[in-house]
Amino acid sequence: MKAVFLDFATLGPGLDVSAMRASLPDLTVFDVTNVDQLAERIRDAEFVLTNKVRLTGEILKAAPKLKFIGLTATGTDNVDIKIAKQCGIAVCNIRAYCTQSVAEHVFGSLLNLTHSLGQYVASVRAGEWQESADFCLMTHPIRELSAMTLGIVGYGSLGKGVADVAEAFGMQVIVSARPGADAVDDGRVSFDELLRRSDVISLHCPLTDTTIRLFGEAEFRKMKSDAILINTARGGLIDSAALVAALNDREIAAAALDVLPQEPPVDGDPLLDYKGPNLLMTPHIAWASNEARQAAVNQLTACIDAFLAGEELNRVV
Repeated sequence: MKAVFLDFATLGPGLDVSAMRASLPDLTVFDVTNVDQLAERIRDAEFVLTNKVRLTGEILKAAPKLKFIGLTATGTDNVDIKIAKQCGIAVCNIRAYCTQSVAEHVFGSLLNLTHSLGQYVASVRAGEWQESADFCLMTHPIRELSAMTLGIVGYGSLGKGVADVAEAFGMQVIVSARPGADAVDDGRVSFDELLRRSDVISLHCPLTDTTIRLFGEAEFRKMKSDAILINTARGGLIDSAALVAALNDREIAAAALDVLPQEPPVDGDPLLDYKGPNLLMTPHIAWASNEARQAAVNQLTACIDAFLAGEELNRVV
């Protein structure tokens, strides 16, 4: 059974694939697959494993032996699902593999901002503590999470994982109904109410036609002036220029972003040019703890084993 992993480098270094190789002895692992290499690499393959490589209908039809596509991601937008179904190709994704990593990233970012850690580190390095008239230096605000309300937009496994940690910190948690909908019977609040009430908003929803640029000028005006926005979901949920303006004008207090609309941002982005201390930006690594990345490999291996045994696990098609 010829098998290929097309873009293993996207999962980062130090991962153990011995179990996957045991399941697929004829597995060839490529760190990167360019568009002009793709058709040749999957032409005779029965199993194709990938993270981000785009598998169009045309490519799938040119791989007559293909039986199984395995994704080391939850999203399936890089695969033509309709054509895969027509061709009888099984498609599996992975789920809830990075909840702990994302939740820890959210609160690492939040604590950094609420306790002004970056500013205090800079103050010490600049010699300000050494010149203080008191034993401590209190030149930047410090806020306790237990006095804050966390609003969550997107209440799947990631949103629920963040909510659990928030409650452990003593935060009040509110969850948004789908944007545009009224509050629903399960206790969720309308999106507008969440904007008004939240001290912190954490985004965990998919990017769709209804959520693209979900946060723009109007939404920032509705938020509290001391609110913090955290995005570990998709960069397109936020209008970058509007967020820069909101941070500059202090319409909101701060933001922590792990994603941008274009990744890598080779064409630039207004947020990359913002220099204020009230913005934390990281390069799409909230999901990427060592444990989460290995869990991704292990869960995909379990999907492969299930398929080989005639069973279904995480089947999309």
